[in-house]
Amino acid sequence: MSKNEKNNTTKPKRKRVRKRKKKSSEFVEFQTDKVKDVLLSLLHSSPQKQLSLKQIHKKLQAKHIKIKELIEFLLEELTKKGSISRVNNNYQIRLDSEDVLEGVVDYVSRDFAYIMVEGQERDIWVGSKHLNTALDGDTVKVIVHKFKKSNRPEGEVVEILKRARTEFVGRVELSARFAFVVPDHKKMFYDIFINLQDTKGAKHGDKVIAQITEWDEKGKNPIGKITKILGKAGEHETEMHSIMAEYGLPLDFPQSIVKMANKISEEIPSEEIHKRRDFRKIPTFTIDPFDAKDFDDALSIRQLENGNWEVGVHIADVTHYVKPDTILDREALERGTSVYLVDRVVPMLPEKLSNHICSLRPHEDKLTFSAVFELTPQGKLVEEWFGKTIINSQRRFTYEEAQEVIETGKGDFAVEIQTLNKLALILQKNRYRSGAISFETVEVKFKLDEKGRPLEVVPKVRKEAHKLIEEFMLLANKRVAEFVYKLRKGKIKNTMVFRTHDAPDAEKLENLKVFAKQFGYHLETEGKNIAKSLNQMAIASEGKVEQNVLQSLAIRTMAKAKYTTEPLPHYGLAFKHYTHFTSPIRRYPDILVHRLLEHYLAGGEPVNQIELEQKCKHSSDREKKAADAERASIKYKQVELMQIIASQSHPLQVFEGIISGVTEWGIYVEITETKCEGMVRLADIQGDYYEYDEKSYSVIGSRYKKVYRLGDKVKVRIKATDLEKRVIDLLLA
Repeated sequence: MSKNEKNNTTKPKRKRVRKRKKKSSEFVEFQTDKVKDVLLSLLHSSPQKQLSLKQIHKKLQAKHIKIKELIEFLLEELTKKGSISRVNNNYQIRLDSEDVLEGVVDYVSRDFAYIMVEGQERDIWVGSKHLNTALDGDTVKVIVHKFKKSNRPEGEVVEILKRARTEFVGRVELSARFAFVVPDHKKMFYDIFINLQDTKGAKHGDKVIAQITEWDEKGKNPIGKITKILGKAGEHETEMHSIMAEYGLPLDFPQSIVKMANKISEEIPSEEIHKRRDFRKIPTFTIDPFDAKDFDDALSIRQLENGNWEVGVHIADVTHYVKPDTILDREALERGTSVYLVDRVVPMLPEKLSNHICSLRPHEDKLTFSAVFELTPQGKLVEEWFGKTIINSQRRFTYEEAQEVIETGKGDFAVEIQTLNKLALILQKNRYRSGAISFETVEVKFKLDEKGRPLEVVPKVRKEAHKLIEEFMLLANKRVAEFVYKLRKGKIKNTMVFRTHDAPDAEKLENLKVFAKQFGYHLETEGKNIAKSLNQMAIASEGKVEQNVLQSLAIRTMAKAKYTTEPLPHYGLAFKHYTHFTSPIRRYPDILVHRLLEHYLAGGEPVNQIELEQKCKHSSDREKKAADAERASIKYKQVELMQIIASQSHPLQVFEGIISGVTEWGIYVEITETKCEGMVRLADIQGDYYEYDEKSYSVIGSRYKKVYRLGDKVKVRIKATDLEKRVIDLLLA
C-alpha cells in the first residue's frame, strides 16, 4: 500500500471530517433556533400589530440573503403550526396558540422569575428583561421557547392579563426635582418614580402607599403617585399599618359600613325568641384568652336522666344580623378573616357586631346557632341536634381561670368544667387512635410598653383548658360537615364549604425520616402508620431542644389546609369530612357554613357550586395573607427586641441558639432565650467554603468537612439588625 493510500485511510482524518460536519450541522440548527426566538419576540412585542415581510427584515436588520430566506421559511413554518397568523401577507402573533400559556408570576430574584402554569409539570423560567413589566403575582400570557442548551422551558411574557397589585408600601426618598418610593415588598425590585406634585405632602423618610399609574417602557421605573401617608418610618403605629397595607389587607372600615352596623338593634324581639330552642336556664359559659372581646363560642352542659351528658356548642348567630349581599356581607367577604397582629386584632366585622351584638358576653341574652350532642360518660356520641338557639352565659372564664378549676377542682362550675375536660380527653384519645396528627409548635407573644416597644417575648403555653375548647369545636365542625354531606341521599350531594387537608409530600417525608434518625427517632413513611409514627416522634421530642425543629419540619411535609366545595378528607385531623362552623365573627367561611346549614335544615336544594367555590378560594387566599401579616408583625417585634438587647449589651455578647433553617445562602438560627430568628450568611462563616446539601438539611465545608445541620446547637453574636427589612444578621461565635 502506498504512503498516500495509508494517509487516505487513517482513522483520525475521518474523525476530524465527521466532527466538522457535526459542528456545522449544530451551528445551523443553533442559528435557526436563535432566529426563531428573535422573530417570535419581535411579533410578541406588539401582539396587536401586523408586520409585513419587509418590516420584519428591517426590524431584525436582516441584510444577508440566507438570513432573509431563513426568516421566510420560519414564518411559513410558524403559520402552518398556528403560532402566527398571516393576513394579506402581513404577520401577527396568535395569542391563542399552543406556544402561548397563561400563568402566574413568581418573581424569585431581581434577575429572573418563574411562570407557574396550572397543569404544567415544570414552571417556565423567564429572565427579568423578558418579563415586560410583569410583577410578582401577576397573571400573564407567556410564550415558551425550547432552548437547546437547557432542559428547562424558558419563555417571555407577552401580555399582562391581570395585575396582582398596583399599590405598594414603601419609604419616600425626596430630591429637589422628583421623588422615589422604595417598596418594602421583598419581591418588588423596582423603585416607583413620583413627580413632586404627586407626593401628597410626604416628607423624606415617611412610610407611604404608592399606586403605580403607568409603566409602558421596558427596563424603566414605574411611575406612580402617593395615595396615603402612613407616618414616620420606624414608629410602632406606622409599621403595623404598613404591614397591613403591604399584604393588601384593609385596616379601617368605610363610614357607610360603620353606620350600617350602628343601626342594628341589640334588642331581641320576643317573636324571635319563640322560634328558637331556649338554653338560658342551662349552665353555660365561655372560655377565651384574657384579652379577648369577640366571644364566638360558649359551652353548655347538663346531665340527663339516663346518666348521659348533653353538651351544647353554641356559636354566635352572625348570619341573623349579616344578611347576604348587603354592604356588611360584601365587606366581610372581601376581608375574609380577622387579622391578629402582635398588638391588636383587625376585625372582619365592625366593632359594634364583633365585640357587642354578636359577642357572647356574660349575663346577656344572645342569639346562637348550636350543635347539641348527647354523650355517654365514656364519650360515645348517642344523639345530635343542630338549630337556632338563645343562650345567656353565666360566666366568662379566661383559659387560666378554667385551667385552675381543672387542676384544683374548685371554683365556679367546677363539676361542669371537670366533666367537659374528661369528655374532651376521651375525644382527643379517639382522634389520635383514628390517625390524627398531634403537633405542638411553640408560638410566642410579646409584652409591650405603652409606646409599643417590646419588653420581652413569652412562649404561649397550651394547657388542658385550651384543648378542652379545641376538642368540642372540632367535634362540632366535624359533625356539621358529616350531617350536611349525608343529608341528601344518592350521587348528588348538598354543596358545602369543606375544610380539607391533603396527605404529606412523600419526598419531604422521606427527607424528614433521614433527618429524624440523627436524633434517634424512627419514622414510618408508608402505609397506615405514618400519623402514628409522627405522633410518637412528637411525644418523644416534647420538651427537648430538637422539638421545635422536628415539628416544624413535619409541618412542612404537610399540604396547606384550604376551603373547597370538594368533599375531601382532612388528613391532619383524620376526619372524612370537616368544615369551619365555630368562628363566624372572625372567619367568613363560617358565615357561609351557617347559611348553608340553615338552608339545608329547611329542606333547601343544593346551591350553586361554582359561585361557592370562588368564595372558598378567596377565603383561602385571605387566610394566607392574614397569616403572613401576623408573622411579619411578630418578626418586626423580634428584630426590634434584638436591636434593643444589642444596644444594651456588650458588642461581643454571645447567645445560644439552634439551627432552625438551612438554605443555599445561609443558616437560620433561633436564639434560645428570645425565640428570635436570624441568619448567618455562608459567606460570613470563616475558615472554609460551605455548600448546601438539601437532603441532609445541612451545609458542609468543602475542605475540612465541618457540618452545620438543622437542629444543631450553636453560639452566635449579633452582626446587624435591620428593622425596615425585618432581618437579623448573625455571626457564629
